[in-house]
Amino acid sequence: MADSTYSARHLTVLEGLEAVRKRPGMYIGTTDSRGLMHCLWEIIDNSVDEALGGHGDRIGITLHDDGSVTVTDNGRGVPVDIEPKSGLSGVELVYTKLHAGGKFGGGGYASSGGLHGVGASVVNALSSRLDVEVDRDGKTWAMSFRHGEPGVFAGDGPDSAFTPFEESSELRVAGKVKRGVTGTRVRYWADPQIFLSSARFEPDALVARARQTAFLVPGLAIEITDERAESLTEDGSAPMHRFAYEGGISEFVDFLAVDPPLTDTWRITDSGSFTETVPVMDEQSGHLVSREVERQCEVDIALRWGTGYETEIQSFVNIIATPKGGTHLTGFEQGLTRFFRKQIELNARKLKAGSDKPDKDDILTGLTAVVTVRVPEPQFEGQTKEVLGTAAVRAIVSKAIVQGMTARYESTKKPDKVQTGALLEKMVSEMKARIALRAQRDTARRKSSLESSSLPAKLIDCRSKTVAETELFIVEGDSALGTARPARDSEFQALLPIRGKILNVQKASVAEMLNNAECGAIIKVIGAGSGRDFDLDSARYGKVILMSDADVDGAHIRTLLLTLFFRYMRPMLEAGRVYAAVPPLHRVIVQNAGRKANDVVYTYSERELNALLADLRKRGKKHLEPIQRYKGLGEMDADQLAETTMDREHRTLRRVRVEDAHAASQIFELLMGNEVAPRKEFIIENADDLDPERIDA
Repeated sequence: MADSTYSARHLTVLEGLEAVRKRPGMYIGTTDSRGLMHCLWEIIDNSVDEALGGHGDRIGITLHDDGSVTVTDNGRGVPVDIEPKSGLSGVELVYTKLHAGGKFGGGGYASSGGLHGVGASVVNALSSRLDVEVDRDGKTWAMSFRHGEPGVFAGDGPDSAFTPFEESSELRVAGKVKRGVTGTRVRYWADPQIFLSSARFEPDALVARARQTAFLVPGLAIEITDERAESLTEDGSAPMHRFAYEGGISEFVDFLAVDPPLTDTWRITDSGSFTETVPVMDEQSGHLVSREVERQCEVDIALRWGTGYETEIQSFVNIIATPKGGTHLTGFEQGLTRFFRKQIELNARKLKAGSDKPDKDDILTGLTAVVTVRVPEPQFEGQTKEVLGTAAVRAIVSKAIVQGMTARYESTKKPDKVQTGALLEKMVSEMKARIALRAQRDTARRKSSLESSSLPAKLIDCRSKTVAETELFIVEGDSALGTARPARDSEFQALLPIRGKILNVQKASVAEMLNNAECGAIIKVIGAGSGRDFDLDSARYGKVILMSDADVDGAHIRTLLLTLFFRYMRPMLEAGRVYAAVPPLHRVIVQNAGRKANDVVYTYSERELNALLADLRKRGKKHLEPIQRYKGLGEMDADQLAETTMDREHRTLRRVRVEDAHAASQIFELLMGNEVAPRKEFIIENADDLDPERIDA
C-alpha cells in the first residue's frame, strides 16, 4: 500500500536532491572528513560572497558539541519573497533546488565562489537537519529541513519528530529585529547515514582556510568558536580564533614566506575582457540558445622572492582556492618565464649567463606568490573547483604579469634597481647549478650502478639487489661503524658512515651542497638524484635509517640529515622510506635466583627506566649496579646493537613523515635557517619545557 503522505509536492522537491543522496561523491568528492569540510565551506562561501559584494563584514562559525555547526553572517539575508516561476520562497528555492540562486544570470553577484548553485541545496540534502534563520525586513524568518525536505521539527536536534509540509510550505516568522538589521544563520547536522563514522570537522584546516579567506577579502572578520568537549581548554572555555586583515594578499604573501626577503612584496593588478559563448534561456521560446557574452576578468597578484629555494604559489578564483591550478596559474608561470628569459638574454654578458636559457623552475625558485582572479561564472573542472578551465584567463594573467614586471624593471628608483638586479643574479645562479647537477647526474648514470667505482669507498654495501628489502644505515662516525659492521645482516643491510655534523643545507646553496663530501656521498649512495631531478623509483634502498647517538649531538646530526632529505630528497620522506633508529639509553641486568641466567632489559628513556626499577622493587628483584648508560653507539657490543637497533625482530624504528610540507618548511627555517633572532626567541620561550636531565654535560 502506498504511503498516503507521499504527495506530488514531495516529488518536485526531492527529485533533484535524491540524486545527491545516492551519489554524494559527485558533489562533495568524498564522504569522509574532507567531504564534511567541503559541505561546511559551501555554506561559509555563501556568506563570503555577500562580503565580496560589499554587503557584510562579519562571519561567525561555531562547532557545537552535538556535532552540528552554525554559520552566521551580517549580509543582506536570503530573499524571503516568493519567486514567481516556482511559487517558492527564496529560502526554500535556495536550499532545495539544484542550480538555483543569485549567482546565475549576473543579477546577484559580479563574481562569487559558489558558482554551480548547488552548494546550499547539496548540504541540505546531506543533512539530517538544517535550520535557516534570516533577518530581513524587520523580522526573523525561519525554516527547517530534513534530508532537504521542508517541514517542522517537534523539538531540538535531528532526532526529534519531523512533519513534512504536504500542500504548501511555511516560512514562519520567528521574531523581530531592528530595521536595517540583516543577515543569515544556518545550523545543520550532517547525516550519519551519508558520512563515514570517522568523519570529523578538522579545526586546523578550518582555521587555516578562515585565515586564508580573511587575507583574500580585506576588511572581512571571521570568528571560529569550537564548543566541542575535546577542544575545551583547561578552564572549560571554548577556544576562539579571529582573523581580519586590511592588507589583503600582500599580507598573505608575507605570512606564507619562510625565508628572508630578496625583494619587497610586489603587487600587480590588471584587468581584461573576453567574449564567451554561453547557453542563455530565451524568454519567448523557453529554450536554451547560445549567445556571445562579454566577460571582465580582474587580476590581483602579490609576489616576492626570498633568499631560500622553496617555491610557494597559491592560486584563487573568486577567493576559492584552486590547489591544482588551472589557466590562471598557467598564464602566471608562462608570463614570468617569458619575461625573465628575455631579461636574462638582454643582460647575458653582464650576468655571464652564456647562451643557456633559464627554465621555469630556475625562475620560480625562492618565489612566494598569491595569484587571484575574479571572473563571472568561471568554468571549473568539477564541483570541487580545484582547477580553473576558462581558457581566456591564461592570456589575461600572462599579459598582466609581463606588464607589471616590466614596470618594475623600468623603475629608476634605487631600491628597485638593486632588487631586480639581485633577482636576475639569483636566477642565473640557479640555472648554472641545475646544469651542473644534471651533468653530474648524467655522468653517474652512464656508469653501471653495480660498479663499485661509482660509489664512495666507505660504503659497506649489502648483497641483495631487491630494493624493497634493502636498508641503508647512515651511521655516525667510525666507532659506530666498527660496532655496526659485525651487527648487521650483510644480505640486506648496508652501512654508510658520516664524519660528524654534515653541512646545514638550509643555509647553503645548491652548489655548496654538491661540493660537500658528506652530502654528495649520501646522494650518490641513494642513487636517485636530488632536488627537482630526484627520481624515487631509482633509489637503491627500500629504507634509509638514520642511526645516531642518543645524545644532543646525535639529535643534531639527525636533524641535519633530515634537513638534507627534506630539501633535496623530499619524495623519500613523502613515501615514508626514511626512518630514525631508536637505540636504547640503558642496559639493566636483572639478577635471578639460583643458577638461572640473569635477564637483560633495555630501556629507551628515563621514564621507562624509573618504571622498570619501581617494578623490580615491587617484585623484590635486584639488579646489578651500576646501570649502564649508553652515550654512543660505539659503547655497545655488536650483539647488543644487533638485538636492540638493527635486528628486524626486536628493533624499534621511527618513521619520518611530511604531512604538511609548508609547516615543516617553516620549522626547518626557524631551527636551521639564517635568521638568528626568531630561533633565539623560540629557545627562550620553550626553555621551561626542557628537561635538564636530557642535556649531556
